[in-house]
Amino acid sequence: MIGEVASLAMLLPVSSLLGGGIGYLIDGAIGTHFLWIVFGALGTAGGVIELIRRLQRAARDSDE
Repeated sequence: MIGEVASLAMLLPVSSLLGGGIGYLIDGAIGTHFLWIVFGALGTAGGVIELIRRLQRAARDSDE
């Protein structure tokens, strides 16, 4: 249970930073300066979606 809560707490920051990092690397490779924002937003959106899925799964499992 503690591991599940800890993973939920780290889900959004890690997904945002990972998306922003990927965008930063792509920016450096192709010479742009805005993709870190785009990929950071995509990472955050993916993190929120995964957070909602896990919370729904936990609620469903606790009802059974």
